[in-house]
Amino acid sequence: MLDLLSHILTSLSMRGTLYFRTSFTKPWGVAVPSYENVARFHFAHRGSCLVRVEGTDTVIDLAQGDLVIIPHGASHSLYCGHEPEKTVLPLDTVLEKSGYDGSGVLVFGGDEPQSETQLVCGHFSFDPSSRHILLDRLPPYIHLKNYGESAGRWMEATLRMIGEEAGGTKLGGDLIALKMSEAILAQAIRSFINGDEATEWGLGAFSDKNLSRALDAFHKSPTDSWTVEKLAQAAGMSRTSFAVQFQKTMSMTPMEYVTRWRMELAKKVLQEPGTSLAEAAENAGYASDSSFTRVFKKETGMTPAEFRKSQNPVRS
Repeated sequence: MLDLLSHILTSLSMRGTLYFRTSFTKPWGVAVPSYENVARFHFAHRGSCLVRVEGTDTVIDLAQGDLVIIPHGASHSLYCGHEPEKTVLPLDTVLEKSGYDGSGVLVFGGDEPQSETQLVCGHFSFDPSSRHILLDRLPPYIHLKNYGESAGRWMEATLRMIGEEAGGTKLGGDLIALKMSEAILAQAIRSFINGDEATEWGLGAFSDKNLSRALDAFHKSPTDSWTVEKLAQAAGMSRTSFAVQFQKTMSMTPMEYVTRWRMELAKKVLQEPGTSLAEAAENAGYASDSSFTRVFKKETGMTPAEFRKSQNPVRS
């Protein structure tokens, strides 16, 4: 049985993609465009650089060994050197000027070879129709300093191997790096929700000893007849204490959480060819098609039939 975080990320159909490994020399700068339904990451394998994420005022100092996750795919700039307003170029321009063809290492920059910055860059894509507050509520960026060491020896070794394998010449290197990279996001999110900022972003229940027990029990059996009382029992708390603490740390009621996740499960069924309304309702824990349809429309703004059509448009 999958644990809570693994279950959520698996259900969201997370897939990792490495899009380049770099060898940048000063002065250089890359403007990465925004992209929907992805979480981007940059790991400083060697050297350092600065990162600015659109919509934030902070300039991130990405030192060697640091990892930055940009959960919502916002546009951002990576740069190193003087006058970034002149040296930061659109990603497409950098790819064109460097002659990068999608394989090997992206080599770009100025004439200061002693200042080389090696980055491992990639992104994690998600099913565009799937949503979960765990991802929706993450901050604009997560900066994990000295990530390999803080995450543990196994992650340090993993990141080092990704840096060696990605874009290298060894057979299977890119595939090995790609599969290893899929562990990065889960580890980064775990580090974040176990930190002090999780409650500020409405994710405190995932690291709370009692509340997380209730969430884990629900995710393992989402079609059970859950009530606040039953969730509180799973948490080992009184009904009132559980409800108050859940609302405080998650900015939503327990049953709002239950309903939202059940609708995500229903969406996955509705996307499968040949499935019925009754199957979607049953998978979401509803015995009545009509009550399921009513809740589904309230949560998504569409009836199940309208949602299915939106996912499978008729091609002319």
